[in-house]
Amino acid sequence: MKYFGTDGFRGAANQDLTVEHAYKIGRFTGWYYGRDHKCRVVIGKDTRRSSYMLEAALVAGLTASGADAYLLHVITTPGVSFITAHDGFDCGIMISASHNVFTDNGLKLLNSKGEKMDDAMLEEVEKYLDGDCDSIPFATGADIGRTIDYAAGRNRYIGRLITLSKHSYRGIKVGLDCANGSTWMIAKNVFEALGATTYVINNNPDGTNINVNCGSTHITCLQSFVRAEGLDIGFAFDGDADRCICVDEKGDVVDGDAILYICARHMKDTGRLANDTVVTTVMSNFGLYKSLDEAGIKYEKTAVGDRFVYENMRENGHVIGGEQSGHIIFGDYANTGDGLITAINVMHVMLDRKEKLSELVKPLQIYPQVLKNARVRDKDEAMNDPDVAAKVKQIEEELGSNGRILLRKSGTEPVLRVMVEAPSQEICDCHVNAVIDVMRNKGLLLN
Repeated sequence: MKYFGTDGFRGAANQDLTVEHAYKIGRFTGWYYGRDHKCRVVIGKDTRRSSYMLEAALVAGLTASGADAYLLHVITTPGVSFITAHDGFDCGIMISASHNVFTDNGLKLLNSKGEKMDDAMLEEVEKYLDGDCDSIPFATGADIGRTIDYAAGRNRYIGRLITLSKHSYRGIKVGLDCANGSTWMIAKNVFEALGATTYVINNNPDGTNINVNCGSTHITCLQSFVRAEGLDIGFAFDGDADRCICVDEKGDVVDGDAILYICARHMKDTGRLANDTVVTTVMSNFGLYKSLDEAGIKYEKTAVGDRFVYENMRENGHVIGGEQSGHIIFGDYANTGDGLITAINVMHVMLDRKEKLSELVKPLQIYPQVLKNARVRDKDEAMNDPDVAAKVKQIEEELGSNGRILLRKSGTEPVLRVMVEAPSQEICDCHVNAVIDVMRNKGLLLN
């Protein structure tokens, strides 16, 4: 598609994604869902400066088409998903560019179930964006839509999170890195309501500091904080809090693969792992699969993107899946990645098993990984080159059951990504460089 990727319409605010785009998306969705009834759309946003501008444009478009716009104000993406489904909205819209820099923004469209909008609907939106603005009539008189403050919905989401915990966190020192984003007013409330002693950093958003050297994409900040304060555990979120990365009591990182491992193993032991299966993407670490094999847990692999993970879970009845980046979906509680639900589930495993986080992840042996980007003249030509394919096959045979190689195309750049996981860094480097050397010798690389 031209505008929408796997995670919404995203780009530099007022350059790639403008107020005109937001207004037209509001116009179309308000009309589309309001053809036979009064349309109700719920909107949330993160803390970046342009979110307020895009919110105003969306509201103008929606109300001009006759829809009522309900404003949750600053909230997480999974919070919008939950309220959309729970409160019976026709659709939901989240204004966020997730972990991107503050100059970017995005629009994530959700259906009435709180799921990411299907491609067929997004294609209709794109046709309107590139089409005739006058093709949709303006509402008039009493049919013009209203704007409703819906802060109560955000409070309902917070209350729901609190009810998910089966344990008190009393006596536990928890670090929270809010990335100056959507969790800045939510995470502390949830963990303190559950009894934790909270230590919060990066919860002073100014519209320009979201994700700046903080949050799940800059985990060293939380690592240092956990060590300095002697905390029991730390959780770092991204800008819209659909991701969560953990830090154990030693200050070591526990990423999405490790979270999948400890939660799936506990779910299996307690009889809650449907089909005894975890859904991952092709980028999960080879060590995760070895550890899942040892635990008697099956797995399925999807393309990169939490959207594909969720689709596999929904189609096959699996209840947990996710990505190394910290997008974890707990199907019993949500139909999208939710960083706060992930944190609550990790706490649940710790308290159920009465083990520290470092002890829970100890059986998981993560393999060294090397990933390099090769800029090529033509992605398909390089991907299908027989000598490149032969070298990849040779490396696969050499690694056998002790590692893997993955060659995949970038979705947005003239790049092939070469990734190898093996027992040592030296082996990884050797094999990745060997594949890129073949591309260089064949003249497939860009100068």
